[in-house]
Amino acid sequence: MKMGMEFWKQHVAAAKLQGALTSDYAKQHGISVTALYYWQRKLKAPSGVRAPSPPLGKFVALRVVPAVVEAPPACSCTLVLAPGMRLELTQLPAPQWLAALGRAAQEAR
Repeated sequence: MKMGMEFWKQHVAAAKLQGALTSDYAKQHGISVTALYYWQRKLKAPSGVRAPSPPLGKFVALRVVPAVVEAPPACSCTLVLAPGMRLELTQLPAPQWLAALGRAAQEAR
């Protein structure tokens, strides 16, 4: 049985009104799902113009590259207070601490 444009116009309109999935509508009415999709696209597009491809999904492929975290450069502080008296620190101390250390070292002499 040849099904013309009027046949498909009616089914496309009815499927849209029903609001069900196109595949469910086609199964309920015993018509080809593929043909119904075809006619939906064909009837939406102006004659002679190909129907646009469906919009892309909301998901986008993303490539995640692990971040390279570099350790901060090692900072060290070596204080030579007197011959034979050496203090090595892994990081710079607060200026107030250095001042207090200097005063204590002078008093110890």
